[in-house]
Amino acid sequence: MLPGGPVSGGGGRGGGLCLLRWLGLKLWSRRGTLVFALLWFGSWLFLNGLVLVHRSILSDYCTDDKSKRILQRLCLEFGEGSVTGDMCEDLCVLGLVEYKRCLYYENGKKVIEARWRGKPVILKSKLENFSSYEPLGILDYQDPADELSPLDVVFYATLEVRNSLGLAEEDEDEEGGGGGGGNNSSLARLWGKKLKNRDKSYSKAELASLWSLLQQEEYTFLRVLQDLSTHVAKVLGSCGHFYAVEFLSAGHAWDQNIFSLEDVAVSGLQGQQSRAGPGPRARGRWTAREMVHRIALSFLDMVWHFDNDFTHKLHLCDIKPENFAIRKDLTVVAIDVDMAFFEPKMRDILDQNCSSDDDCNFFDCSSRCNLNKRRCSPRRRNSNLQVICEKIFRPWFSPTLLGAKAGLPLQVELQRAVQECSETEGGVEQREEDGGGGGEAGQVRGVHQRLLNILTRLLQEGGASREGGGAWEGKGHVHTALNF
Repeated sequence: MLPGGPVSGGGGRGGGLCLLRWLGLKLWSRRGTLVFALLWFGSWLFLNGLVLVHRSILSDYCTDDKSKRILQRLCLEFGEGSVTGDMCEDLCVLGLVEYKRCLYYENGKKVIEARWRGKPVILKSKLENFSSYEPLGILDYQDPADELSPLDVVFYATLEVRNSLGLAEEDEDEEGGGGGGGNNSSLARLWGKKLKNRDKSYSKAELASLWSLLQQEEYTFLRVLQDLSTHVAKVLGSCGHFYAVEFLSAGHAWDQNIFSLEDVAVSGLQGQQSRAGPGPRARGRWTAREMVHRIALSFLDMVWHFDNDFTHKLHLCDIKPENFAIRKDLTVVAIDVDMAFFEPKMRDILDQNCSSDDDCNFFDCSSRCNLNKRRCSPRRRNSNLQVICEKIFRPWFSPTLLGAKAGLPLQVELQRAVQECSETEGGVEQREEDGGGGGEAGQVRGVHQRLLNILTRLLQEGGASREGGGAWEGKGHVHTALNF
């Protein structure tokens, strides 16, 4: 062995270990730097996103102070003569509109609870500020000394109503088009009749206020349909771009009965006493199950009405408990119709490119994808009844909630009918293909009639009064389109 050999070998091993340590440190340093950079970048993204979400939430956060400022600004505009309405004087001068609370803000929409002349109402506007609405263009070219005649107002309002509802003139005038045509009068023409009931011309403030209301699809739907249907909320009045609708008991997804039935139980008792006198049944109350059956019958009535009583079928594309309410006589009322469309507009919405049926779903309204054309059918394949059976009736009549009564023959029959209803397709497409006769469209009508019969028999078995939850007969304040 050469002198110094062992020393040399030890130095090599020591040098190798140092080199490995150096490389490991280098790799750890690079990895640590990368991890640190990623953590820093992730934290920066998270904090900025948090700030952005926080700002967006706060900017549309429902507060009493902000709601009161919005109404104060509206009254300031009324004082300046910019807006008007049949509710303005009560709100801004006489103090007959009492602010209660802010209900919610959503995508600019403001919803406020108040009391008008002692009665609860809901104030709504799609946008916060009156200036956010498009002005009526004709006013920009009009001589300030001139005023539009009622006929001029009818013309411009009719155009705006048709545009909002997605109806062309030829669509409205079709006899028996779309949904069966129980009432074939032009919706815009019905609106026109309201506006013509006035001899003098309209001021600029009246026209500007009307125009801001007509740009809100929900207001237009409610105003036009409330004279044709008991199943939509009543518009009671307006001031500028805000309108008041009746206060109703809305549904709740967390309530097994969907609606709070305690409030209507006393009303039902009073109604029975007034109609039947002091008999034994009049002294009792509707049971919760009887009220559910009555409400279900009213849902069926609403579906049939929306399917058949207008020139075009009315599609409900957002069916959930929160979008419906009940009056004290248990009539079901649609209170949020932002996602309700007549047949022509429904076809425009569904007619889009697709690669599968999943691309043809628009909330609760769906059609089929034609894979050859890569295009969705413009006709809806499901129905209002099918979705209501799936989302409303199935939770109501499930064996879990019925308990010991679930095994009774009529309850079992009802559960089977609801199940069949939720699985039966039968939209406009099937109806046209079947020529209005049998097939799946006939199945839908059959299921509807079957549900109607079973629910009626259940009410009779329970000894309930045969008077169902019918039309609302309130005789309070009546609001017309321009009853300023």
